[in-house]
Amino acid sequence: MLCELKIQNLALIESLHLDLCTHSRNGLVVMTGETGAGKSIMLRAIHLLTGGRASADWVRSGEESCVVEALFEVSPKNTLLQSIFEKQGMDIEETLLVKRVVNNKGRSRMYINGSPATVKMGLELAVSLLNVASQHDHQQLLQVPYHLEFIDTIGETAPLRNAFDQSFTLWQEKLETLTKLQQQEQEKEQRRDFLQFQIQEIRAIEPVIGEDENLSVEKKRLKSAEALIRISQKSHALLSGSLQDGLTQIRLDMSQVAELDSAAEELATELGGLSFLAEDLVVKLRGYRNSLTNDPRRLDEVNERLNELQSLKRKYGSSLEDVVNYVENAEEELLQIKNLDKAVAECEVELSEMETALCAQASLLSKKRKTTAKKFETAMKQELKSLAFNGAGLEVHFLEHDCSANALRLGGWDRVEFFFSANPGEPPRPLAKVASGGELSRLMLAFKCLLAKKDMVETVIFDEVDAGIGGEAAEAVARKIQELSTHHQVFCITHLPQIAARGNSHFLVEKGVEDGRTQSQINLLDPQQRLDEMSRMLAGDSVTEQTRAWAEELLQKGEASL
Repeated sequence: MLCELKIQNLALIESLHLDLCTHSRNGLVVMTGETGAGKSIMLRAIHLLTGGRASADWVRSGEESCVVEALFEVSPKNTLLQSIFEKQGMDIEETLLVKRVVNNKGRSRMYINGSPATVKMGLELAVSLLNVASQHDHQQLLQVPYHLEFIDTIGETAPLRNAFDQSFTLWQEKLETLTKLQQQEQEKEQRRDFLQFQIQEIRAIEPVIGEDENLSVEKKRLKSAEALIRISQKSHALLSGSLQDGLTQIRLDMSQVAELDSAAEELATELGGLSFLAEDLVVKLRGYRNSLTNDPRRLDEVNERLNELQSLKRKYGSSLEDVVNYVENAEEELLQIKNLDKAVAECEVELSEMETALCAQASLLSKKRKTTAKKFETAMKQELKSLAFNGAGLEVHFLEHDCSANALRLGGWDRVEFFFSANPGEPPRPLAKVASGGELSRLMLAFKCLLAKKDMVETVIFDEVDAGIGGEAAEAVARKIQELSTHHQVFCITHLPQIAARGNSHFLVEKGVEDGRTQSQINLLDPQQRLDEMSRMLAGDSVTEQTRAWAEELLQKGEASL
């Protein structure tokens, strides 16, 4: 239940604080005012609180931001609200404070009980907190695709529909998989030959990762073999000849020196090490020299191997690692192709099983909808009768369809359209073609009343749902809205004095100029002010004593019905 509403710097409202529980607990609150006075701003505030899209244009000119806050009393029976809080890891309390801040750049922040929250959460909360009925809803009645949504809403078949939609999505994915497999099957012979050729080509050469780098080094050495042999031979001759003999003699001499003078021991050791190192280097240099060969045939072999490897890299990757990975993947794909017939058969079986289960789900959903439709037709007949629609009827027509997978789509296979007859003896016709504006208003009101009896929402807001209504119909609509307010908190923005007269409390929305700026204000009317406003609603600027008497009569009639 909406208890308090605070607005700052929203459009023409500079500051507003409404204490609603004092005036509207299980009752009807009416809001009236001239066209353009700012009644729609109230709906804009509710729109923001319930996660609607924000606009920088809504911030009052010259201000940095606007703030909208609402305090709700939460019923312990509202299990939907409890589940939302549990999903968010939040504790539910007896009151719920929702706040939305929008800056003049269009960015917004939302808070739930003082903690930052997402706009998506605000949208989820809105479903369990309040229901807004506006003239926009009337237009949905004229759009046939929405008729099935109405049936699912009134019949509470959303869980069944969601389960079906999930299965339908999986079925479509499996169908796409089968289509791809069948396409592969058509191309498999050509693909198989191509893969076998590639695999044979690569396996015939048997590349080894890093082989090309090693061969490039060997190629360079073979091309320079003659020079390498000559230079290494010369170096070995120098090192193993007089140079090594001289180092050996120096080692022996310095050993004697060290025995005579201990100060030369370190020098003798270093020179001895140099002599031994020279001996080791002679062995290594001889080994390197002996490893060199001037072999033109081997050079040809290396060049040929490098050309083969380069050819593979041009076709299958920039490196031998890419080539090896390619052939492994190709072998795996070839194996899959060999098993393709089996994969297609298995996929067809799975798809058939999914179709059977999906058709069963669609059948169950359709059966539930048809049961709902019968009850809905009966209930709507009673509701319409209470709205001065004597003899009127609404029928739910299910379009014929093939009960097979071919007829399936998201939402099931049902196609629904409302047929309406406003007068006894007249055959029902498509609602979108025969209903007038006033009839649509009453039809939507009847639907909202049926829905209010089923859901857990405690607050219902009607935004000028009385469009196109007058006379006896206006009185019937007023009675119906008042009836709804006996078990719900109801707000009604209206231009009809018949509805305004039945309110438990009456707020007036006015627009004026203060300090050179236009502002909208909302004030609770006392009995005298209410009489003045009712008179204005009846006669505009031409209020007479007769008008005031009529207004007073309407108010007395409204009070008597409370």
